Amino acid sequence: MNYLRLFAIAACLMLTTCTGSRQDTATNGTTADHKRRRIALVPKGDSHSFWQSVHAGAAKAAYELDADLMWQGPLKEDDQKMQVETVNGFVKQHVDALILAPLDAQALVPPVQAAVRQKIPVVIIDSDLRSSVHHAFIATDNRLGGRISAKRLCEQLGGRGKVALLRYAKGSASTNAREAGFLEGLREYGPRVVLVSDRLYAGVTVEQATKAATSLLTKHPDLNGVFTPTETSTQGTLQALRTRGKAGRVKFVGFDSNSLLLNALQKGEIHGLAVQDPFAMGYESVKTAIAILNKQGYEKRLDTGVFMVTKDNLNDPAIRELLNPDLTKWLRE
Repeated sequence: MNYLRLFAIAACLMLTTCTGSRQDTATNGTTADHKRRRIALVPKGDSHSFWQSVHAGAAKAAYELDADLMWQGPLKEDDQKMQVETVNGFVKQHVDALILAPLDAQALVPPVQAAVRQKIPVVIIDSDLRSSVHHAFIATDNRLGGRISAKRLCEQLGGRGKVALLRYAKGSASTNAREAGFLEGLREYGPRVVLVSDRLYAGVTVEQATKAATSLLTKHPDLNGVFTPTETSTQGTLQALRTRGKAGRVKFVGFDSNSLLLNALQKGEIHGLAVQDPFAMGYESVKTAIAILNKQGYEKRLDTGVFMVTKDNLNDPAIRELLNPDLTKWLRE
C-alpha cells in the first residue's frame, strides 16, 4: 500500500457549493492552464466516510499527476436524477476524463454512453454498469466480501443458528454482489445454519436502516446472527440491536467502517467488518484515467481488495493504515 504513505505536501482544494451537490477542484498549488487534464469524479454520495476517503485518494493522485480534480456528487445516495444530471453536465463541459460510481447499474448507462461518444474516457468505480462501453472498472471484489462475511458470521455462531441478510437497495450492483456472495457462503455450512430472512431492504439512510432492522428483530425475536452490506445499514442495525438490548448477543457482521462502528467492534457489539480500500480506489481511478488519456498501459479491471477486520486484528499495523488514512492532508475545507 505504498500509495497510502501520504506525502508531506497538502493538496489545495477549492470548494464551491451547488444545489443538491458539492463540487470542488484539486490542484497542486500551481495556476491551472489549458494543458492541465480536467478529471471529473462523480461519487454515489458525499457524506459517508467511504466517499471522503475515495475523494482524498483521488486528490493525492491528481496532485502527483498535475491534474485538476472536479468532484461533485449527490448529497443522498438515492438521488439518481441528480447523479445523471451531474454526469451530463460534465459531458457538456467536455472534461478530459470521467470517473463514476453509478447509483444504478442500468440508469447511468445512457450518460456514460454520451460521454464515450464525446471521446471522454470513462472509469467506473465501486459498482459496475450493465454495459461494456466504459474503459476500466476499479472496485472491491464484492462477492468475495460477502463470502468472507458469511464465513466470519458462521464461525462466530459455531456453525449453527438462525441468520438474516438485511439487503441495501435495489439496483446497486456492488451491494447485490455482496449479498449474493453472502448467500453463497452460507450454503457451505449446510442445514444447521438457517436463513430466516433475505427479502428486507435497509434503504440508503441510517434512519431507514434502523426502522428495517427493528422490524426484522420484531419478526424474528430468536435471531442468532445478521449481515448488513453497507456502512449505513450496519450503523442502523447496530442502533436497533442496542435499543432492543441485543447488541453483542446477536452475532453481527457488517460492511465498511467508521469511528462508531469500530468502537462497537472493540466493545463486542459487532463481530466483524468487511472493509474496502476506498483511498486506493480513488487514487487508482485517477491514475487510470490519466494513463488512458496518455495512451499508456492500464488494467481494465482492478481489484482494490477487501479485508475482514475483527477485534483481534484491529491494532495490526496494516489494518490501522487501511482504516485511518490521513484525509486531512488532501481534503481541506
